[in-house]
Amino acid sequence: MAWMFPTILKNLFSRPATRRYPFKDIREPFLGYRGKVYWDASKCDLCGDCARTCPSDAIEVSLENRQITYYPFKCVYCGTCVETCLPRAISQDKYYTKPAPAKEVQIISVPV
Repeated sequence: MAWMFPTILKNLFSRPATRRYPFKDIREPFLGYRGKVYWDASKCDLCGDCARTCPSDAIEVSLENRQITYYPFKCVYCGTCVETCLPRAISQDKYYTKPAPAKEVQIISVPV
């Protein structure tokens, strides 16, 4: 137990090894980072290519209700939905997704 004493003292008086991410010291994302997913419902044709290619099943397309259900907490932000969307209705920005206190679901209604 006595051999741990120098390590305890060093850690007690040193800076923390982690950053206080949501509160301060937010870095600029690196080049090529894939961030939050955005939908443009006016461009969507409800083809369902995004839902078929999503590896984590984070997208559901309902033709009857003309709605797209997107589960951001299931999403791995790989960008395959953005690449396969032919009308370019899906896009991604380069910024980190903010932490959320609860899991939320986005429902996108597509106009007729």
